This record gives sequence, C-alpha cells and structure tokens, in this order.
Amino acid sequence: MANLCFAAAILCLLYYLGITLYSGIHTDFSWIWIAGAAFLAGNGALFAADKKYPDLFPEWTKCIYGVIILAGVCLFLLLFVKVLSGMKGKGRENLDYVVVLGAHVKGEIPSKALLKRLEAALGYGKKNPETKLVLSGGQGFGENITEALCMKRYLVKNGISSDRLILEEKSTDTRENLKFSDEMTGCKEKKTGILSNDFHVYRAVRLAKKLGYTFPEGIAAQSDSFMEPHYIVREIFALIKEQLKGNI
Repeated sequence: MANLCFAAAILCLLYYLGITLYSGIHTDFSWIWIAGAAFLAGNGALFAADKKYPDLFPEWTKCIYGVIILAGVCLFLLLFVKVLSGMKGKGRENLDYVVVLGAHVKGEIPSKALLKRLEAALGYGKKNPETKLVLSGGQGFGENITEALCMKRYLVKNGISSDRLILEEKSTDTRENLKFSDEMTGCKEKKTGILSNDFHVYRAVRLAKKLGYTFPEGIAAQSDSFMEPHYIVREIFALIKEQLKGNI
C-alpha cells in the first residue's frame, strides 16, 4: 500500500508539471495536485512506518483514520459520478433560450474553454434558428472586452444573426450568469438550455434549479482532453463549496 501511495503521488506531481507546461503556472486550482501528492506521500510514509513498527499507532486511531479516508473517498466518487452525469447533455430542439456561460477572454480572443462553448452554441444555433442565445459574461482581469461581446463577435462572424443574441455583461460567476440572464429575459420560466463545457454542466443546472429555473436543460460543449481530469477535480471541490454556501 505504501508503494501504491508513493506511485500515485509521483503521478500527481507529473500531471501538475504537465499542466504547468501546457496551460501555464497560474492555471486556476493547479495547486491541488501538489497538495494531493503531499497527502499521498504522507500516507505512504504512514503505511511504511506502520509496517516497520506495528505498535507505533494504537488500533483505534487506525480505525478512525480509515473511516475518515473511506468517507472522503466515497464523497469524492459520488460527486464524480454526478459531474459525469451532466457531461452528455444535448438539450432538446427549439428551446426558447440557451444561456451560453462565459469563460476567460485573453484580451479580445476567446480562451480554449470559451471557444469550445462557442462552437457548441454555433452548432445549436444553426440547427434551431428560432432559439435566442443569451451570451452571459462580464469583463474580468486580463480581458479588454466583456466575455459576452467576445461571444457575440464570434457568433455573428460565423453566421448567427445579431437579432438572436442577447448580451448580459455584468456577471462574474456562474450563479450571476444565470441570475442576471433571467432578469433580462425571464428565461427561468421558459424552456431554457444552459450551455457550458461538459464538466461544468451538472453544477450549472443545479444552480439554475436553485434559482427557480423551471425547465433547465444542460448542453455540454467539449473540453480540452488533457485538462479534463483537472477540470473534473476542480469541479468536485466547486460543488462542495456551492453546497456549503447553500447555492445548490
């Protein structure tokens, strides 16, 4: 078991290095892989010490620690399954609205995550010409324009009429995306799709339901395959945070 923990710790460190090289050292939440490596290495050391010195830890402490670890693993797996459940959402045809959730813009250029969302929005919009697209996202650090405006430029350039596009340019997170989009359109009372990258769909739909959306349907855009494990792990912790805050 000690060797298994040490091997898993090494894999976490290697993946962290891969994230750093692929996406940059400031990639959001990438530190979790260093923390995971430290946790696994620490457990490996404990297993090794227990094997060498069987009487080092009282049996009751081993039992309590084992229960805590098992509970944590079960919670992680439960949330992992829930995240996976939203990753294949396509949304029904001819929805009244589709809220396209914003993501980071590099200056005036959509990030990889946002580009995936825009490709999915373009595909849905062309197949369902009566559906209005609510482009939701304000302007954050490193962004020269709002995420909503960036999305509008892309969609108009690729053949979507600007008459079908509604821009929500104040929001700074997913909950605000959904709240402000409804305030502009009343979409929570309509048949509404929530479009985001696949790992994010489950949480976005849960937030929408909590905000009173009657018929929210997840529409999953693809994600970067190399970064997908990182995004899923990050999303699991985001779900725990939203639950603690009472948002879902």
